[in-house]
Amino acid sequence: KKVYEYKKENGLSILNTNREKEVKNNLLNKLSNTEIKKYYSDFIDFVLKNSKDYQRFLFKNIKVAYSGEKGAYAYFATKKIFEECEDIRYNDFKSAYNATLNGDTDYTVLPIENSYAGEVGQVVDMLFQGDLYITNIYDMPINHSLLCNTNSSIDKIKTVVSHPQALAQCHEFIRKYNFDTMEALSTSQAAKYVSEKNDVTLACIASEHVIDLFNLKILEKNINEQRSNTTRFAVFAKSINFDDMDNKSSNFILTFTVKNETGSLSNAISIIASYGYNMRCLRSRPMKDLMWRYYFYVEIEGNINNDNGEQMLRALKTCCENLKIAGIYNGQ
Repeated sequence: KKVYEYKKENGLSILNTNREKEVKNNLLNKLSNTEIKKYYSDFIDFVLKNSKDYQRFLFKNIKVAYSGEKGAYAYFATKKIFEECEDIRYNDFKSAYNATLNGDTDYTVLPIENSYAGEVGQVVDMLFQGDLYITNIYDMPINHSLLCNTNSSIDKIKTVVSHPQALAQCHEFIRKYNFDTMEALSTSQAAKYVSEKNDVTLACIASEHVIDLFNLKILEKNINEQRSNTTRFAVFAKSINFDDMDNKSSNFILTFTVKNETGSLSNAISIIASYGYNMRCLRSRPMKDLMWRYYFYVEIEGNINNDNGEQMLRALKTCCENLKIAGIYNGQ
């Protein structure tokens, strides 16, 4: 229950494979009687499994907001992170974000970046401007499949329905079969449309996970050309997670503007490096209320919750304005 309470407070998922391995190895390393190692290993697995089962039971009381239709990738990312939560859908990013900000939900899960299409600017802007923090990031592979009604087959399909981005990502597959295309607002809406029409000539491009939701079947899996297509989903919460920064996979996010002085940005980058931190990414985003002014988003590897981190923040304030620790999460 204490593990559940910690995860609930910090917006962490039930399943953390790396942490489980770490706990198990620490316990096994303390074992002096190697004769019982196998049995002790099985016992640890049993305890961890039962702990997670009980956590799932407790997590049923958690409310998590997401944006999109049931059956969209955001929905499956939410269920993957929180598993047994009460998922609540909203029509847009802002409404989902405000649900946690206003206390209607405990967390919000939103996409922040896609390896194929780039950053999700609206969500990153809310991170800079708003009062929620990122406490967890989950990388979800985007694997498109061709789905149809149960009474259809590949030789009967004439038209494929999906989101424009999904259609573009599966262009070669569509061209191979010379399918006509029809655009939908989302992959999940495409699946719903095909299901409701019950037309043997219609198919959709969507996640294979929607087949049970819409009573569809899979014709072909992994039809997108970009096999590395991945979307990063972030968990937003009201409080930041400083306690979980004692391991080597810790990461944190800074957002800031720089003073309108020569070399301010290069000085900021040099300061981060001089304190031994490695930047995973650096992005600039336009400020909506100030023309031709920009803020910066930086993801950094390492622990900021120590003297070294405090000294770096003090040094950054000499050349940065609106400096904010926008999130803390563990790397995958």
